[in-house]
Amino acid sequence: MFGQTTLGASSVSSSASRVFRYEVVGLRQNSETDRNKYNIRNSGSVFITVPYSRMNEEYQRITRLGGKIVKIEPLTADEE
Repeated sequence: MFGQTTLGASSVSSSASRVFRYEVVGLRQNSETDRNKYNIRNSGSVFITVPYSRMNEEYQRITRLGGKIVKIEPLTADEE
């Protein structure tokens, strides 16, 4: 039994399926976003959908781009 796991599909954390929506204002065009083939709006709200596992990475990216997170809300299966 050494080295074996007893995890089944039912024991997978519900965090794997959780999704959140960030409302972000103030994103700006900079050297990082210049590599994109599209411009980023300088004003208004932008909504970004993020899985739970990537929330920290997305927060850091938004901060680097000069954005401010106004609201974070969980999404249900109906809203996606």
